[in-house]
Amino acid sequence: MSGIRTLLKRFQSECETSDQHEDKELQSRYYKSMHQGAFNAVLGLFSSSEYEVISQSKDRGEITVRKNGTPQLFIVATVITVRPLETAVDFKVSADKGKIFGTYTVLKAQINHYYHQLDGELKKVK
Repeated sequence: MSGIRTLLKRFQSECETSDQHEDKELQSRYYKSMHQGAFNAVLGLFSSSEYEVISQSKDRGEITVRKNGTPQLFIVATVITVRPLETAVDFKVSADKGKIFGTYTVLKAQINHYYHQLDGELKKVK
């Protein structure tokens, strides 16, 4: 049964992070940062011309982005202050169109790319 579930997961058109995610790479990341600093770092991920920031709300800690090019993606980044100097960052990425071999691995790689960039800018909470 696990093999079928893995195969079906490959064709999912969205991927998101969470605290209790079964995949360690897709668990929420926590950074030693004030809300404003983490929010600006996440917003900076989408500063290139291939991204279009649709909306941003500092109060809710939410940034909505469209990635143009291949593949076209819709991204929701959430920045939540857990404690003073501890901020959680989560992503939800969905694809407009599927691929023959599935899109889930592409979406997961995109999330890992964003986390890798944030890890270089912000200090992770252990």
